[in-house]
Amino acid sequence: MTQSAHSPAPAAARPASGGLEKTHLRLGFVALSDAAPLVAAKLYEFGHAHGLTLELVRQPSWAAVRDKLISGDLDAAHALYGLVYGVQLGLGGPQHDMAVLMVLNRNGQAITLSRRLTEALAECGTLPQALATLGRKPVFAQTFPTGTHAMWLYYWLAAQHVHPLRDIESVVIPPPQMVDALAQDRLDGLCVGEPWNAVAQARGVGATVVYSSEIWPDHPEKVLACRRDFVSRYPNTSRALVQTMLEACRWLDEDRHGEEIARRLAQPEFIGVPADMIAPRLQGEPVHATRLPVRFFAGGHVNYPRPDDGVWFLTQYQRWGMIDRRDDYAAMAAQINQTALYREAAHNVGVPVPDNRASQVLIDGRVWDGTDPVGYADTFAIRGV
Repeated sequence: MTQSAHSPAPAAARPASGGLEKTHLRLGFVALSDAAPLVAAKLYEFGHAHGLTLELVRQPSWAAVRDKLISGDLDAAHALYGLVYGVQLGLGGPQHDMAVLMVLNRNGQAITLSRRLTEALAECGTLPQALATLGRKPVFAQTFPTGTHAMWLYYWLAAQHVHPLRDIESVVIPPPQMVDALAQDRLDGLCVGEPWNAVAQARGVGATVVYSSEIWPDHPEKVLACRRDFVSRYPNTSRALVQTMLEACRWLDEDRHGEEIARRLAQPEFIGVPADMIAPRLQGEPVHATRLPVRFFAGGHVNYPRPDDGVWFLTQYQRWGMIDRRDDYAAMAAQINQTALYREAAHNVGVPVPDNRASQVLIDGRVWDGTDPVGYADTFAIRGV
């Protein structure tokens, strides 16, 4: 690839105001297709135009990402949106003040069922009836208790009239171990990011039954996360990092780069599965009215860290009894999501900040518009309290 094919636009070379407090950054990631922005940023050294050298550090699980962010072993990471909010609340581990610097992607996750359960669903027509044919409590896997996959799984099950806290057993399994667990008949279903749903289907051990964009169209997914004191200690570095990642996200959405990054992600140090299992879903296949492609940039519409997106996760924690009702959801999200920093970074690289998004309609027909989050959480008939 020539330099001109991936060089930042002239505006991208505008440095962050003031000198960088830190120039070498350790960034964590988990073996998933939506780690593509970090991989692209490193392989094509988008950080150099902004004074940064990036070191990518693969992590075995989201728990490892959490622990190394908290300890300071990682400066920032590709992280589940809900992981950041869970750490902020101290759910299932140590509490620490956290920051969402930007959104890395939207869509790109799915729910896969075992072959047996897929066949039962096709025969029975409804999920509760299909689950009843197992003759035992079904086991479903997700990747982190407060993470996006847990929330998509719970939301989908509830929309199918299955209670995720009573009717199934929910277990946590790191993404790269999901397919083997399904193949070993340890699971009846799973919710995970790509390429692992595609791998399960290619191996013939399961079938994708719903894409996460069918649960919430253009939902927020992975974010660039760090400790909040990293932002306060290194504001210019944090801004330069966002600028770098915006450049990488913009590059990913350009023509032909999906196939190229799939080949890169296939390398053993990143994901280590064949590119033909990564590329189709990374490039948006299959796509129809309700199955939307993974988006990394979309003219900047992907990346703005809207506080309302974070508030939605808080409503689901309330819904499932993970937290008590609180009246500070909006204030908490405003502290976590670094909107002012993002706006500065976006301006520096010529990325427009989108207007407020319209109301969102999820799979069960409920509307999320960011208003009255406590009331919204209480409207669900199936919930944990």
